[in-house]
Amino acid sequence: MSNIPRKTPLPAIMSVSLARKRIIVAVTGATGSPLAVSLLKTLRRLDVEAHLIMSKWGAATLKYELDPPHNTPSYLQSLAHTTYAPRDVSAAISSGSFRTDGMIVVPCSMKTLAGIRMGYDDDLTTRAASVTLKERRRLVLVARETPLSSIHLENMLQLTHAGAVLFPPVMAFYTQPTGINDMVEQSVTRMIDLLDLGIQSHSAQGERWTGFQWEAKKGQGRGEV
Repeated sequence: MSNIPRKTPLPAIMSVSLARKRIIVAVTGATGSPLAVSLLKTLRRLDVEAHLIMSKWGAATLKYELDPPHNTPSYLQSLAHTTYAPRDVSAAISSGSFRTDGMIVVPCSMKTLAGIRMGYDDDLTTRAASVTLKERRRLVLVARETPLSSIHLENMLQLTHAGAVLFPPVMAFYTQPTGINDMVEQSVTRMIDLLDLGIQSHSAQGERWTGFQWEAKKGQGRGEV
């Protein structure tokens, strides 16, 4: 038998492709369903894969905050690329090997926030959030509650230390909104910015602050044109 060593075959070179952006969107039972709808619509317009988790109480809240026929779980699911059962912790997004560009919980209840803070992964939302944190990916929590107790504040502080971004959807008046939809859109465009998807421009209600328009404001308050 020949003693000439065999040549080891070279491993196949993995093909590299630029994949679509991929964001996990979780909807919990806190008030704020219009924010979730607007976010999902915006992600679809931007050709971003939205992987949706909706809790039982998140689904129940839709009928109180949205107009029919768009106040059903099936409508929100139609806006997403993929949907998951809220307690299916075996889903792909429960593993760090499933690559994403981040996760947003909108709206985020204080129960869900507490579960994420403690690492109590008893459902898919808290598990996916824990994975997002441990993989050092962007996690945005659109926390809805007021007023806040010291328990809420301590949970938010610890999550901030862990790398999450807390985003209470605070109304902005400098855009001079004409209704609820304008305020929703302004908040959602800020959320999109925090997900770092590379979006450079938004709608009129979502445009970035460019400084106070001193010349335009001259004369106001004195009755001048």
